[in-house]
Amino acid sequence: MTPSETDLIGITAKGDKYTTVLSYLAPTVLTQRRDFQRAARGKRVAMAGFVLQSLRRPEGETEGIRIGYTCSKKVGNAVARNRAKRRLREIARAILPVKGIEGHDYVLIGRNGATANLPYAQLLADLEKSLAILHGPRK
Repeated sequence: MTPSETDLIGITAKGDKYTTVLSYLAPTVLTQRRDFQRAARGKRVAMAGFVLQSLRRPEGETEGIRIGYTCSKKVGNAVARNRAKRRLREIARAILPVKGIEGHDYVLIGRNGATANLPYAQLLADLEKSLAILHGPRK
């Protein structure tokens, strides 16, 4: 038995499961090593708080935006790496649905001492600037 349409305001049917409309706007997270390696062969922009890598996916795989996060042990211990990745996830959540381009993979790489310590507003501005550099002026 399915709920009536009035009960599903803001919810869309996808197969037999119901998912919120907002979940379609959220980028898919990269988990496979090969996807990270493929993105590393693409364009990159280094900013004060992070490095952004971007690669356009092949024509058959152009649905949605995908994002990956990584921080090496140079960033610090596990607590520092997790804090840096949390901050990267938040700036990506705020900017990529608006400024990202469909069919692209993005990888945000944390930097030692900078990702966790820079002001949040500066990280947001840097992500917008790096996307503008990667994709050029939008028409």
